[in-house]
Amino acid sequence: MTVLLILVVVIAASVFLVTGLRDLLSVRPQRRVLLEALSETSTPLTGVGRIERWDRLFRTTRLGRWTERQLVLAGEDERPPVVVFGIAVLGGIAVGWVLAVGLAPAFGLLGVVAIVVGIRMFLARGRERRNEQFVAQMPELARVLSNATSAGLSISAAIGVASNELSAPAGPELGRVASRMRFGDSLDTAMSELEARLPSREVSVLVSTLLVSARAGGSLVASLRDIANTLDERKETRRAVRTTLAQSTSTGYLVIGMGFGLLFLLNAIQPGTVQAMTSEWLGRAALVVASVLFVSGFLLIRRMARFDG
Repeated sequence: MTVLLILVVVIAASVFLVTGLRDLLSVRPQRRVLLEALSETSTPLTGVGRIERWDRLFRTTRLGRWTERQLVLAGEDERPPVVVFGIAVLGGIAVGWVLAVGLAPAFGLLGVVAIVVGIRMFLARGRERRNEQFVAQMPELARVLSNATSAGLSISAAIGVASNELSAPAGPELGRVASRMRFGDSLDTAMSELEARLPSREVSVLVSTLLVSARAGGSLVASLRDIANTLDERKETRRAVRTTLAQSTSTGYLVIGMGFGLLFLLNAIQPGTVQAMTSEWLGRAALVVASVLFVSGFLLIRRMARFDG
């Protein structure tokens, strides 16, 4: 009996040993592939690896966090903040060097201004473009929500369906709203954050319609369909107005370009003229007055050609 028991234990141990060796041999190729992938990602900090390290360090600073947030709002979150900031700094240095060599050393300080203005204009244009793309998708968004709610889904479920069906930026933005609600936030909080990320009249109307319907009920399907039709008409109107104002907007930038162009032309006709002007009080006053006039003309044209509809 004892011999039989020992024999059974030995056979079972042999079976377990063979099974374990077979499993070990089957995962060895996968283990080798994972080790090779880890060794590739942990290569010396050159190229992309070094940029990622600098980016992580830059994100820990206050300026890095601000740049990262602005890139997210502009829909450029895939761009490393340190790269965007580095390009802006190099661009400012290049602009300052051109102005210092072409006009006068005093104009080299404009390179610092170019850094700040360049970053803010890039991010502001990105936010504006993202808002325009979202507003352009809103008629389709309203129709998707209308169809989902007419099929019996709740507003939260309809937002989840729309996030899967729509492309960027509407899809990811609604995905953030659906994710916040899955983690316990209310519809009011999630939609308010959406409205803060994408400030526009169209988004405010849509958010208000959804919140009022969620609180007090009502014919949400009919409201969403009316919103979709109205947004289609507004989209065509916005396109026509922006096309009409495109020439005025270009004129505003041309005014600033003409100011610097006149300085370069003056310096080309009589080399050293601009530098001589910066060394005399009368010349400085003339440059300041001219700058104020050109900037005022630019801002006035921008104000007249502004369209918030």
